[in-house]
Amino acid sequence: MSALVFAGVSKSFGPTIALELLDLEVTDGELITLLGPSGCGKTTALRIAAGFEFADAGTVAIGGSDLTRVPAHRRNIGMVFQSYSLFPNLTAVENVEFGLRTRKIDKVERRRRAGEMLELVQLSQFADRYAHQMSGGQQQRVALARALAIQPKVLLLDEPLSALDAKVRLQLRDEIRRIQTELGITTLMVTHDQEEALGIADRVGVMSNGRLEQVGAPSDVYSHPSSAFVARFVGSMNEFPAEVVDGTHVTVHGVAVPTAAAATGAAGSTATLLVRPEDVGVEGTGDGPTGLVGSVVATTFQGATTVVSVRLDVLDLLVSANLASSKTDHLHPGQRAAITIDGTRAVLEP
Repeated sequence: MSALVFAGVSKSFGPTIALELLDLEVTDGELITLLGPSGCGKTTALRIAAGFEFADAGTVAIGGSDLTRVPAHRRNIGMVFQSYSLFPNLTAVENVEFGLRTRKIDKVERRRRAGEMLELVQLSQFADRYAHQMSGGQQQRVALARALAIQPKVLLLDEPLSALDAKVRLQLRDEIRRIQTELGITTLMVTHDQEEALGIADRVGVMSNGRLEQVGAPSDVYSHPSSAFVARFVGSMNEFPAEVVDGTHVTVHGVAVPTAAAATGAAGSTATLLVRPEDVGVEGTGDGPTGLVGSVVATTFQGATTVVSVRLDVLDLLVSANLASSKTDHLHPGQRAAITIDGTRAVLEP
């Protein structure tokens, strides 16, 4: 069953179209991230789900009920903001109790449930501390506990990790996923951080200019992007000028590259072939008169893998290859090298 459904949702602010015909279903217990650049519409979608904004067209349903015109305070949703939004004059446990108090839950039950939520986010020992006495990561855990205390049907996360430093962000990301899985709560999260989106979600929705470009499992969105925009935005890409030969081949400077992506272009047409760094091979070689040959510019060791940058002679193009470190000992700056292209997962942009 779908816990949160957007059906044909559109929203404009004056002449600016923020959302255009958004169709998205979040099933029970699923965590979906909406990923995209600033202004793509992801935050507008979240605010419409929360009831902070109303759609100009389309419907929003939560738990099977149409809540399109229902205000925020009458929707059973929990929300965690980027800025924590804790009350500075309340302790951690009082902050967690706040939503329960507004719902007229008796004091004993409020304190019991707040205690459970603080234990869930591993902050029981900080129950009596105020916001200024806690780190950013601890404050955000309190905000998460407060959102969960009301037992919402849907949890909404508005870039909850962006204000934290890298190490804390990674720890809290894993903690959010643990809690979400443990509780089985339906969650919609927005972020502009692709690593964050791919690392936490069951499915990722990539947005651009108010439209949902693609939605799917993180591995599918990364390995099989539906458009050049998705390919460029999720991960990094090498871009080669190419000519379409037929439905299964293109050429890059006369070198044949098998790729199913060629089916999207007419024979003889020019295009840009987008290839992941891990789909580029590099071999040391002497000077060669033809082919994709150049010089190694840099090697960047990253543990199990090493990024090798090669500038090609014929195209004056800088190409990045992500290789197993064990296979790069012979490659060093200045070394002559030839590259190979695996077009299996390539995207062709006419």
